[in-house]
Amino acid sequence: MRSAHALVLVTVLMAGAAPSVARRDGPAQVAARSGVSGDSIPASLTGVAGDPVRGRAIVVGRQVGLCLLCHSGPFVEERQQGTLATDLAGAGKRWSEGQLRLRLVAPRLLSPGSIMPSYLAVEGRVLVGAPWQGRPLLDPQQIEDVVALLVTLREPR
Repeated sequence: MRSAHALVLVTVLMAGAAPSVARRDGPAQVAARSGVSGDSIPASLTGVAGDPVRGRAIVVGRQVGLCLLCHSGPFVEERQQGTLATDLAGAGKRWSEGQLRLRLVAPRLLSPGSIMPSYLAVEGRVLVGAPWQGRPLLDPQQIEDVVALLVTLREPR
């Protein structure tokens, strides 16, 4: 029952995605619209600062961002963390805010073989769960919230 409620919540949240992002674009088109400059997207996607508390909830949550399926990080309350991708500890020291933003919006522009999905693109994804079909995984403000959290993670393990 609890997972059914979470599924409904995710579906409702995803339905609120910005119309300009909900177009059926792939990562390259989304990145181009987002203002890529070199290896980053320097400007906020929304013009509104992200909230690291909301970003933390997205990163550690098992219903929305699903970050800890692949990543690990300094989240001691989470027992099971991924080992497939980069440890998020020290992310704010390794990358700038804009570099982190690009990694969420279009990771394959930086690393073509990456298994990390674009959290804004809709096209080019395979094996997508029903709540996310035809919708971005995160809306632009959620991406800003995750970036706001990641820039605070300055200490490596």
